[in-house]
Amino acid sequence: MTELSVVLPTFKERGNVAELVRRLDAALHGIAWEAIFVDDNSPDGTADAVKEMAATDPRVRCLKRIGRRGLAGACIEGMLSSSAAVVAVMDADLQHDETALPAMLEKIRGGADLVAATRYVEGGSAESFGEARGAISRLATRITHGLLGISLSDPMSGFFMMRRDKFDQVAPRLTPAGFKILLDIATAGSDLKIAEQPFVFGTRHSGESKFNAQVGIEFLGLLGAKLSGGLVDPRFIFFVLVGALGLVVHLLVLKAALPSTPFWVAQSIATFAAMTSNFFLNNELTYRDRRLKGWSMLWGFIAFCLFCAAGALTNIGLASWLFSAERETWWVAGAAGALMGAFWNYAMSSLFVWRTR
Repeated sequence: MTELSVVLPTFKERGNVAELVRRLDAALHGIAWEAIFVDDNSPDGTADAVKEMAATDPRVRCLKRIGRRGLAGACIEGMLSSSAAVVAVMDADLQHDETALPAMLEKIRGGADLVAATRYVEGGSAESFGEARGAISRLATRITHGLLGISLSDPMSGFFMMRRDKFDQVAPRLTPAGFKILLDIATAGSDLKIAEQPFVFGTRHSGESKFNAQVGIEFLGLLGAKLSGGLVDPRFIFFVLVGALGLVVHLLVLKAALPSTPFWVAQSIATFAAMTSNFFLNNELTYRDRRLKGWSMLWGFIAFCLFCAAGALTNIGLASWLFSAERETWWVAGAAGALMGAFWNYAMSSLFVWRTR
């Protein structure tokens, strides 16, 4: 029977598939293992390459996702599809050292529930990180330690192993939005027995890095959700962050348009620019797993603008009522109206614009 399932989320990693399976075969000699590639419909044919290997190697499986995207969601689906006693998650870009897997499995056999591969203890290294990426990773780790108080030395790592029954227990409390699945698991399972295994972070073999500003925003969203005790959905935090960027767009466009146009015209142009910015950013970030394309994007944009216009009326109505009827100070009334507008826009967007298909 299969003892270990290695879950490998992929997007445009075709050139790494064969080499990764070869390395797993060498590293896991004597262990009953399988590789579950979870591919987000890669345009480079990653899923086809996996299926080609699976036709001759029963240890290789492909789970192709259509209409869904996101690292955390791919990891969750892949781990839930496994029937093995132990599941591991690692990147398919060959930067995670597969030779650490046997040592991680021994720690699971020895009683650990979760083993996190770490770059930041003796024996580990992240020298292949660029200077900027390394600094960002260390800063995120310090923020996580300070705000959430978790003991992991490398909570940003995407390389870990855990008992399948323990994962089943925490899975309902995980969010499929975002990248930092290990951080989510560690904070969702307070009774987990956690161990660490050092590893050397390698260089990318093929494909392109997925590390960008979007990952940073999703990290902030997950962090905010954890600080709220799970009361606030990370997706709502992404939505609010996008709205804040939209406000910046609004003010910049308003300032640029004012010298040559009446205020109401400039304000209308700025409002439309902000709505457009918010729609496309939400489509790429907040609802990336429900991303709209083609004609559905056009109709989604029209619906988004209509709901935002209604949200603005809700905002103004509530703020005006609080300011006059309850004699509240202006900033309390304004903040309450803005918050109500944000909740309205988020609810309508989730229910009708980026609804689950």
